[in-house]
Amino acid sequence: MDTYESVLLVKPEVYVFNIPPRYSNRGYRAADWNLAEPQWTGRMRLISKGDELAIKLEDKNSGELFAKCPIDTYPGVAIESVTDSSRYFVLRIMDDNGRTAYIGIGFGDRSDSFDLNVSLQDHFKWVKKEKQISEEPTSGPSLDLGFKEGETIKINMKITKKDGGEGNFKSKAKAGGVGGLGLLPPPPSGKLPAPPGSSPAGSPAHTPKPGNPGAGDSWGEFASAAAPTSSVSAPQTSPNTNWVQF
Repeated sequence: MDTYESVLLVKPEVYVFNIPPRYSNRGYRAADWNLAEPQWTGRMRLISKGDELAIKLEDKNSGELFAKCPIDTYPGVAIESVTDSSRYFVLRIMDDNGRTAYIGIGFGDRSDSFDLNVSLQDHFKWVKKEKQISEEPTSGPSLDLGFKEGETIKINMKITKKDGGEGNFKSKAKAGGVGGLGLLPPPPSGKLPAPPGSSPAGSPAHTPKPGNPGAGDSWGEFASAAAPTSSVSAPQTSPNTNWVQF
């Protein structure tokens, strides 16, 4: 897979200086350079391509490359800050044949050098993080959660009532109802009460009068004579007649 080149920072104006050789281990000093007469002025671009990072000094108008500084770490020997100013740096430039040289660069505004510092630090923080992620061991073999051939799954479903309770699919009959139709249950004896107008058993109407009834009196005539007069005719019932509930 090809890695694309990214532009991390662009500064339209940067100054390049010839610097004297360093004969000791002490740092570079911008005061030792001829700051009033820069050797070259142009554009600076900070370019990244994967883990690779480089500063390119180019012509402002044509874009022609003047010098290239590959940077493998920061801070490091590829780019160093001077000891007496925050606006100047020393770059180790390299040509296509691998030859190296050291030049000084500087910015007219202090914020430009600050932006360069931040961009360099952010890039190498990203490189370090990517390296840590790539070196982390895998947590273990991946789980195969797919169904095997012939496997099934059983789901128990419940219905939630409006009042928040749970119920089964089968509806329950209402309390006190028969078959869910709201009818009253039959009396314990299995018989219905006598209809209006009839006299209950044991009432004075059913109590025989003193003396024996005539030999020709039937049970119906005796019951009719004993029953009180009513505007509603009571149905003739037999003592052994049972009421049937429809």
